[in-house]
Amino acid sequence: LFSSGTTGKPKCIVHGTGGILLNHAKELMLHGDIGPGDSLMYFTTCGWMMWNWQASGLLTGARLVMVDGSPGYPNLSYLWELAANEGVTHFGTSARFIAGCRKANLTPTQTYHLQKLRVVFSTGSPLLPEDYDWFYADGVPHALLGSIAGGTDICGCFVGCVPTLPVRRGEIQGKMLGADVTAFDDQGHEVQAGRGELVCRQPLPSMPVAFWNDPEGSRYRDAYFDTYPGVWAHGDFIEFTETGGAIIYGRSDATLNPGGVRIGTAEIYRQVETLDAVKDSLVVGRQVDGDVEVVLLIVPAPGHDLNDALIKELRTRIREGASPRHVPRHILAVPDIPYTRSGKKVELAVARLVNGSARADNRDALANPQALDQIGECLRAKGLISP
Repeated sequence: LFSSGTTGKPKCIVHGTGGILLNHAKELMLHGDIGPGDSLMYFTTCGWMMWNWQASGLLTGARLVMVDGSPGYPNLSYLWELAANEGVTHFGTSARFIAGCRKANLTPTQTYHLQKLRVVFSTGSPLLPEDYDWFYADGVPHALLGSIAGGTDICGCFVGCVPTLPVRRGEIQGKMLGADVTAFDDQGHEVQAGRGELVCRQPLPSMPVAFWNDPEGSRYRDAYFDTYPGVWAHGDFIEFTETGGAIIYGRSDATLNPGGVRIGTAEIYRQVETLDAVKDSLVVGRQVDGDVEVVLLIVPAPGHDLNDALIKELRTRIREGASPRHVPRHILAVPDIPYTRSGKKVELAVARLVNGSARADNRDALANPQALDQIGECLRAKGLISP
């Protein structure tokens, strides 16, 4: 498998067949509750690890429903209609798709016969608490909303859904079986309460065998074991709750540090993307005089403009819903937000752009590379980067 490559040359990750199949069997059968007679449909591209995960669904004896196309074409209801027509019991998608359904005020269960649907998986980015609200009010109230998180690096999950536990608003249900995961602080100590780096302290069956063209294993060790020697650092900023659930606040290499206080980007998205006037957003840190300014990029929803009233509302909402340190110094309107082909926001490429880095990005990894150019033009127009 290849990493997304949006921050440089993609890593070619070599996996072992036995380890992958064992881990997938655990995740699909035990955590996903998939078995003979079930029907699994996970919307994914062939370049995303979820395609491999879905293919392993054949291990369970379930039937697979494969989709080729766009999740939004001809409309956002298409996948729900397909799930109804095919009698899907397990439907997988991205957090971005669920947020889109919420903003479009869709009512899948009221519109289609989805009685067979038992589990809806979501991954790719953190689910907002409001997405849970929509799902259990207007989405598929009778189903389990299974938010799962892991990565291409293990072709699987570290935290995810547990069918024997309750679903709590805004939380991933728990740690995956056999995954010794926790949060570490900067000194390598386990965080008892609060946020830290997601680490795995013991091996998993599906950790990579090697990187391609890395005969000495130095790139492999640097990628995962450089931060905490002997402990896998995954690169997510996470909190484990008192009930055993997990909240992911974004990629740790994309966290913001205004005034030396570490902030996860998802903390700001949770305040911004629930507004009807906001179609999409992206937040990065701009380094200025030894400190960091928060820069918020907004794609206004149709019929809305980023005017003074909306800027004031955004600042107030972020201040009251998060903290004064979360409030952006700069708020700009942009035409589009860059995404990978698997539907993940490309924060690091924009962060390098706003900080004047000339380092080239792998634009082929983006679904909409023109968005980077458009953002560059907006930043120059506001004097935030050099002409």
